[in-house]
Amino acid sequence: MNGPPSERLLAVTLVLICLVNAVLSSLGAPLIPDIAREFHQSLGAAQWSLTISLVAGAVAAPILGRLGDGPSVKRTMVGALAFVTVGGVLAAVAPNIATLLVGRAMQGAGMGLVPMAMAAAREYLSAARVAPTIAILSVSIGVGAGAGYPISGLIAEAWGVRGAYVFGAIASGVALAGAAAVLPGRSRKTAPGGFDWLGGALLTMALVATLLGTAQGSEWGWGSARIAGLLAAGGVLFAVWAGQQLRAAAPLVQLRLVRYPAVLVSDGCGLVLGISMYMITSAATEFVQADRSQGFGLSATTTQAGLLLIPMSILMLFGSRTLPFLVPRFGIRGVLSGGFLVVAAGSMYFALLHSTLFDAYVLMASVGIGLGLTSAAIPGLIVQAIPARETGSAMGFYSVVRNIGSSIGSALTAAIVVGHESPAHQPTEQGFTTVFWGAAIVCVVGAVLAHVLTARQSRRPNDDQLPELEVRLLEETDGQAYLPGSAEASKPTAPPTARARAVLSDCVDLARDCHTA
Repeated sequence: MNGPPSERLLAVTLVLICLVNAVLSSLGAPLIPDIAREFHQSLGAAQWSLTISLVAGAVAAPILGRLGDGPSVKRTMVGALAFVTVGGVLAAVAPNIATLLVGRAMQGAGMGLVPMAMAAAREYLSAARVAPTIAILSVSIGVGAGAGYPISGLIAEAWGVRGAYVFGAIASGVALAGAAAVLPGRSRKTAPGGFDWLGGALLTMALVATLLGTAQGSEWGWGSARIAGLLAAGGVLFAVWAGQQLRAAAPLVQLRLVRYPAVLVSDGCGLVLGISMYMITSAATEFVQADRSQGFGLSATTTQAGLLLIPMSILMLFGSRTLPFLVPRFGIRGVLSGGFLVVAAGSMYFALLHSTLFDAYVLMASVGIGLGLTSAAIPGLIVQAIPARETGSAMGFYSVVRNIGSSIGSALTAAIVVGHESPAHQPTEQGFTTVFWGAAIVCVVGAVLAHVLTARQSRRPNDDQLPELEVRLLEETDGQAYLPGSAEASKPTAPPTARARAVLSDCVDLARDCHTA
């Protein structure tokens, strides 16, 4: 980049933070079988190492967004990275599964760091560099996740699952040092006007009660008093939280945005997106690592399981980039519905054919293409129907709903696998195929929802919408560019082709900066 050295170094640091977040996300699904063996737990219990990090992320994203949307961006980001690093250390030295889950929950807070990094780019970089830098940050997430899965798998094979968590702790520690040294200490933002601690506490309790009841239903019995009590408590807590959010002066999540039909439809699709993605990815990585001697599975190593997720990461990026060509031809309804149906087709394929790793790669490729289309189309659907000033709040709400969906998907996978265990308490082929059929059904429901309800969404007048280039930026970053930041967007003025050249040029310059920084 051609800015001053401090600006170049800041961009490098923000990319590092996004890469670390991608690495931490790779310490989830592929390691579940290793965790089960290391701590002598069932796959259902080990699944909580993924579920609890997703729950923590669902809560942390709006909390970090709210805390970071003020003058203390550096303090918030450094504090979050320190919290994540301590969690990584705790997970690495955990003497039992309970301690591991605490560490993983702390690491889950890192899911709120990517939108914070994008908000920092908007706040601290010069106007001409904001859009290209955010585009680079978005690319770095996919690249980091794609590389992180096999790397964490290799480390787990060489030094065990604890070695993978040590690697994650070191990575977040390096990002912490960079953020502390480079991020500016002052911000031009004003204080957000108080923090909704009550809303955060109610959301946390509602999620934990609901997901614990969902995940343990098969093991404790769906008709047991404990499960009924947990699910009832979760429902009551969500209702109380919703009422509290509507009355709060500075709510954690702006629930009033559901008055826009497009927001309601998009959030419903986001919930389906999160559920299906984590049902498929966690079940697929567990299935391929199952020993063939059990009568199913592919006896894959942790590294091979991690490699499965590379085509998904790459094709999600590819799918999102095809949006400008597909929407004019098929419309937003066609793209959303088609994306869900592609994922459903892949899930049904693997439910029927799962005898080779090739079948697993077909599954993950279809997931990548389908989710790339849907996740990129939803932000555009939202901002076309709401006033520009509410973009940040709408994307924050969408992020919370999608993260809740991810948590539900992970918990449902555990419940289904445990519910189909053999008398010897071992997972069975039927349990996994049920997960894939269930994910396919969820995606078909999402396709129907998208096709039927998007026809009713209304568009805002042109003078009350974001410019076309800003909508494109939202789609390219899966909406994350707007999650915690101001609703007032910076408006790039370069045409798309010029901005594409700028992004490519900045990627080259950023690589040079990483070498010299």
